[in-house]
Amino acid sequence: MPTIHDLVAAIRDREGVQAVVVLGRDGLVIDAQAQPTTDAENVAAHVPPVMLAAEELGHSSQQGALQTAVLEHERGFAIVASLSEDAVLLVLALPTVNLAQLLYELRRNRANIASLV
Repeated sequence: MPTIHDLVAAIRDREGVQAVVVLGRDGLVIDAQAQPTTDAENVAAHVPPVMLAAEELGHSSQQGALQTAVLEHERGFAIVASLSEDAVLLVLALPTVNLAQLLYELRRNRANIASLV
């Protein structure tokens, strides 16, 4: 059976993916693989406020709980996916990543990922 580390490595190995971080809702890293230029702990610490704002938007707009948020930045994407009440997945990717395929794979495998955390 694959471990969370195996899963993080598999996502990180995808073309265009710079970093994969599994973190708690408190912003503490559970597992991470990133390019040496990416400080996974620093990035993870910024995820909880983003999650909170997205959750509040979903509730106030009657869209429900956050599943996945895609943030497009000048030099790439940040994908934040809720795995469970306790865990979050963050994927940082280059603008050249096949975003549709990556999002599909994350959605399709959300339950499997969550079961490993």
